Amino acid sequence: MRHPWARSLAAVAVAVGATVPALGQLVDRTLAPNTANEGIAKSLTEQIGAGRGDRFTPGSSAFIIARDPFRAIKRGRQLFQRKFTRAQGQGPVFGDGAGNVNVDLAIGAGLSDSCASCHGRPRGSAGFGGDVATRPDSRDAPHLFGLGLKEMLADEITTRLRALRSAALAEAAASGHAVTRALEAKGIGYGSITANPNGTLDTSQVRGVDADLRVRPFFAHGGTISMREFVVGALNAEMGLQAVDPDLWAAAHGAQVTTPAGMVLDGAHDTVESPTTNDPAADPDGDGVANEVPNAVVDYLEFYLLNYFKPGHGEPPPGAQAGRARFESTGCGTCHVPDLTIDHDRRVADVETEFDPERGIFNRLFATASGRFEQTDDGHGFPTLKLPRGEPFVVRDIFTDFKRHDVGPAFYERNYDGTTRTQFLTTPLWGVGSSAPYGHDGRSMSLTEVILRHGGEAQEARDRFAQMGSGDRRLLLDFLVTLVLFPPDDTASNLNPGNPNALGFPQVGHGSIKLPVLFNDPAEPE
Repeated sequence: MRHPWARSLAAVAVAVGATVPALGQLVDRTLAPNTANEGIAKSLTEQIGAGRGDRFTPGSSAFIIARDPFRAIKRGRQLFQRKFTRAQGQGPVFGDGAGNVNVDLAIGAGLSDSCASCHGRPRGSAGFGGDVATRPDSRDAPHLFGLGLKEMLADEITTRLRALRSAALAEAAASGHAVTRALEAKGIGYGSITANPNGTLDTSQVRGVDADLRVRPFFAHGGTISMREFVVGALNAEMGLQAVDPDLWAAAHGAQVTTPAGMVLDGAHDTVESPTTNDPAADPDGDGVANEVPNAVVDYLEFYLLNYFKPGHGEPPPGAQAGRARFESTGCGTCHVPDLTIDHDRRVADVETEFDPERGIFNRLFATASGRFEQTDDGHGFPTLKLPRGEPFVVRDIFTDFKRHDVGPAFYERNYDGTTRTQFLTTPLWGVGSSAPYGHDGRSMSLTEVILRHGGEAQEARDRFAQMGSGDRRLLLDFLVTLVLFPPDDTASNLNPGNPNALGFPQVGHGSIKLPVLFNDPAEPE
């Protein structure tokens, strides 16, 4: 049966109460107790629990993801915000800043003690910020809102492009003649491919994606397939924490695996980045700590990011709708495609965040959570399974085409090895109204400047913007600034609408996106 979402929300009135806003990073209060009783309630060992396990292993990541998914999201979020310690393995890697930076770009990645130290604004969110010197001109850490939606869209586009390739090969073999097929997925064109009767391919006309037709949605240059690779790589490069992950290890060595978040990684068809070890007893960085990040921690982080909120819509100035029309008329929407549809949504919930001056009692934004899962009693005496329904979902106002483009030398990027990168993925514009500075390197301080910085394939659209009158330009910018990020701990929602009359408002009673009210046992703290 479908999950009785309304009944879960009915418990909110009893469960909400006053909440203290979380910061970007969180201390472990079992290690750092404090009078305010703030921080993560469980120790790292308690969060790891019974390890990966399965759906019949209480306390394991597989059990909690399948049967208590909102606790899994909350735990992943707290692991994201957790300040890891030296005793837990956090610390320098790659020679502590010394080595061959031409090859080991992590030497310039800096050293953090939490994911949120680079991705933590607005506070308590998987936000943005943090300059890293992995290239001579630096990279600016992006926000991670809607990361799971990006992974699903890119994976489905890949599947469609490869199906077209397979059909062309089959037709060429059957007909004895070369067959050219246009490559189109979700209304986006990726050039064309020609299959020859002998099974070879001409990929010279493929556009915006590698010849293998795999869309890689992560990093400015499109370098990684999955959130799981992104997480394990960042833990190692930015925090000096090595994950022991059997999924990535198996996929990197040619196997096909499905991660707990439902992502299929097929090492027979894709290059998958391997973790540093698959041995829990190993100590790859020689710091005396083994099994620094067990695979259960990676499971929770991946599941959290799969379900992480997408950006919202802030207060629309009077000309915002007209500005959207100006955006389209310049040709910006050719690459910054507004809406894309996921065929099979792997998330368990969605959150819509909109400007609402009445219910948005702190920052005039209000979030509405809705379930996207089925609830099933499997007869084993455990809490019901709560699994994604897998229905289609329209991702509105993402504004990207998941293609690489050459947008002119003002965006070119020098590499330490002396080469120059000239193509980058189209940056999704959701959240752009509150995520300055702009550009993958953070060198543009305003929306106007980053638009005028465009050239190359975007030269005509850039010139139309430059030639606009000041009024039309203002309308376009007024539209873009409505695409905003938000702090989930400070945004009232149907899970916790808040109370502006609460004693101590707005430090308390301001509302939040309060996931614990949806736990199997809301009284058990995380």
